[in-house]
Amino acid sequence: MSDAPRADRLWPESRAARSLDVLGIGQNSYDHVAELEAFPRFAGKAAARRYETLPGGQVATALLGCARLGLRGAFVSTVGDDAPGEAVLRPLRAAGVDVSGVRRIPGAKTQIALILIDRASGERTVVWYRDPRLALEVRDLSRASIERARVLHLDASDPEVACWAADVAREAGIPVVLDADRYRPELDAILRRVDFPIVGLEFAETYTSGGSVTDALVGLSGAGARLAVVTLGPIGALARQGERRIESPAFRVEARDTTGAGDAFHAGFIWALLQGLDAERALRIANAAGALCCREIGAQGGQPDRDALEAFLRAHEPIAWTGP
Repeated sequence: MSDAPRADRLWPESRAARSLDVLGIGQNSYDHVAELEAFPRFAGKAAARRYETLPGGQVATALLGCARLGLRGAFVSTVGDDAPGEAVLRPLRAAGVDVSGVRRIPGAKTQIALILIDRASGERTVVWYRDPRLALEVRDLSRASIERARVLHLDASDPEVACWAADVAREAGIPVVLDADRYRPELDAILRRVDFPIVGLEFAETYTSGGSVTDALVGLSGAGARLAVVTLGPIGALARQGERRIESPAFRVEARDTTGAGDAFHAGFIWALLQGLDAERALRIANAAGALCCREIGAQGGQPDRDALEAFLRAHEPIAWTGP
């Protein structure tokens, strides 16, 4: 990953001094992870061969991934005033992420997720619950906290907050990265404000009402994206930069759990963005980070550090492109 910055870098170099590499605003989660030999039929039962509780959540996990790659991060979120709230913040603190912007909500329970992993494939199904009292509000943020960062990373859990934060970042010349897994119409306002929407296949399909991934990328680009990306799991990622289509194939690994792979992808992409790399190189690094994550159980256990990511990239080549 020692490539020199390219003239066609994803973001023009900023002359502003920033004290923080990435500010993340969004969700965390206390994950109940169960590994199954096979999913039960409807209304059936299945014994778990492994069960444990682990920290997770889209933005929290991406920030942990960024920290392991050597970036300085800070997190704005909410947790309940319960033991899981402390459990989800502990690994972030240990990695050096600033969690002073996380607010504890009296009487609320920290967001939870039930994650069922198919042992044969590593694919997972997620059922989650977020206490409505955990919703972020604009008053939970400050302009100064955003303006000190080189990148703003958002999810779409609280659209009003995401829109406000993205507006502040754009006014300050800070690139905005979005992680969104499910489309709903109220997200259109966010999409008009982000530079790098990185969305999943389910988002792409619902965003275009059953259209193709290509249609989704055209729509995201038309909304104002500098680079729009749809992640396609074991296939890799498909992106659009202006009128240019970019196919970025995945790396083959033995997947134990795909939970957190998208978050690792975002972390790798943000690292590459801050190194001044071009779209192809950034997507290759992001795919490698996602692949490495799949080799461990849980969202955060497989988030690679920089040495592991560099070694993997030296030793592995992507598979042939088989996507749309």
